[in-house]
Formats: sequence, C-alpha cells, structure tokens
Amino acid sequence: MFARFVSMRLKSGNLTEFNRILEKEVIPLLQRQKGFREEVVLTNPSAAEAVGISIWEQKENAESYDRQKFPEVQQLLAKVLDGTPQVKTYEVSHSTVHKIAAHVTA
Repeated sequence: MFARFVSMRLKSGNLTEFNRILEKEVIPLLQRQKGFREEVVLTNPSAAEAVGISIWEQKENAESYDRQKFPEVQQLLAKVLDGTPQVKTYEVSHSTVHKIAAHVTA
C-alpha cells in the first residue's frame, strides 16, 4: 500500500466551504480512481491548516491520480486554499484500518 500526504493552508474563514468541497466533489472523485482505498482529512481550525492522507493499493495508482486528477482537485480547492498544497509520498508499513503489517526483509 502507498500513501499520499497533502498539507494545505486554508484561507481564513473557509473551513466550512473546504469541508463542503471535500464531501461533495473531491471524495467522490477519489472514489472513482483505480486503486483508491481511503481518505483521512485532519483539520486544525485555529491554525487554518488541513492535511489529507489518501491510501492507495499501489504506488502506480497514486502516481496516476497525481498526474491525471490532482490538478483538477487543486482547481476545486483553489478558492479556499492559501498557496499550493505540499505533497509527500510514503509506503504504508502499518495500518489498523486495513490490517497492514510491514514486510520484513532479511
């Protein structure tokens, strides 16, 4: 499994609209992507910050989404974001949601 970690700064007073766009537009788009498994969004209203963590079956699925659909997501969120989202990628070594254990190599 593979994860994309996206950190975002929100424009002041836009948390409600951010959540509406996620629920109505971004999450449904993600759910249509090959290999998509889960999205977790964390928000800090007092600091106008948000983090999105998406879980993918394979690295290739996440990379395809990044190339083909993430620019569309950025456009959907542009009016509520302050600046450009920062993206990092990770291999998932453990998850209680998907019962993932790290692969042990000798």
